[in-house]
Amino acid sequence: MTATVAQFVRILDHLAPPRLAESWDNVGLQIGNRNWPVRKVWTALDPLPEVVARACENDVDLLVTHHPLFFKPIRQIDCNSPLGRIAEMALSRRLAIFSAHTNLDSVPGGVNDVLVGRMGLRTVRVLAGPADADMCKLAVFVPSNRVKAILDTLFALDAGRMGNYSCCTFRCEGVGTFLPGAGASPAIGKTGVLTEVQESRIEILVANGDLDAVVDAVKKVHPYESMAYDVYPLTIRDQQAGLGRVGKLAFPLALDAFAAKLKAALNLPKVKVVGNGDLMVETVAVCSGSGSSLLTAAVASGAQAYVSGDLGYHSARDAQQAGIGLIDVGHFGSEHLVVDVLAAFIRDAVKASGITATVEAVDTETDPFHYL
Repeated sequence: MTATVAQFVRILDHLAPPRLAESWDNVGLQIGNRNWPVRKVWTALDPLPEVVARACENDVDLLVTHHPLFFKPIRQIDCNSPLGRIAEMALSRRLAIFSAHTNLDSVPGGVNDVLVGRMGLRTVRVLAGPADADMCKLAVFVPSNRVKAILDTLFALDAGRMGNYSCCTFRCEGVGTFLPGAGASPAIGKTGVLTEVQESRIEILVANGDLDAVVDAVKKVHPYESMAYDVYPLTIRDQQAGLGRVGKLAFPLALDAFAAKLKAALNLPKVKVVGNGDLMVETVAVCSGSGSSLLTAAVASGAQAYVSGDLGYHSARDAQQAGIGLIDVGHFGSEHLVVDVLAAFIRDAVKASGITATVEAVDTETDPFHYL
């Protein structure tokens, strides 16, 4: 069965929920029509002109990138500008472009977990929680014979996610009563007659940022004229989602020795190191991409070393004062390894969904920096 862009948007939003994106970010469908068919998918780090041109030449229908095509609102599309040429190419060849950025950084199994996996870290925890990790519990009351429709709607919106598990609910049975008044149009029972119905109570966790959309969607498939539901605020947060990670090495290493091992593991020509090369490192904080904003969190985590990209002069000085080692592996070096993993995730989801599409990772991207 040939899929559409809309079906892939649902797959990708399930993989990396948009609610996990930072407020300044722009994730999701960047260019395209949700009704376009998708037979071939490519994954890449950046929607560069050469990547988009090659995708168009190879009849790719959907390009999934980590970095967004549009970071900020645009005032005009000039086809003589680099951004305008990309938009013109994509639209003329019906190439949809989708971005999963900081939401893919934060989600369990995303960029940061791929990075710590390559580093061999153990007992990993989140360094900094995502922008919207607060949860609530939604309880919906529905006739027992209509449970499936409600569950299908909840799961399609990614409600019921707990760490690495999805579709998590609790259900119990009971009896509901109601007396339809004048002007009511009851789906069950008659006006003026007290009615008893075998009902199920469905409980499910929902992110606060998703609550309104989830409730509105459930109301559309619920049989009752007035849907009965409860919302309970919770003090818990999604503990497995967030920016950065903290973990332990299998055995302590001196900072310089750890940097050399990391350089080999990520296949990098060079890394930048701040700190005493003999500093013993056991606990490591990590943030893919540009991680200077999480340096304070890295120091507070108790890590002896912090690994990230785009770490500048002032970050280096702050790290020296805090007595923590820094290893700058570069923005590209910390993130490009997710391109193959993202392709594998999408390939598995396509197979599980029963749709037909080929998925490949772009293998021509290079670091914009070179070293002399």
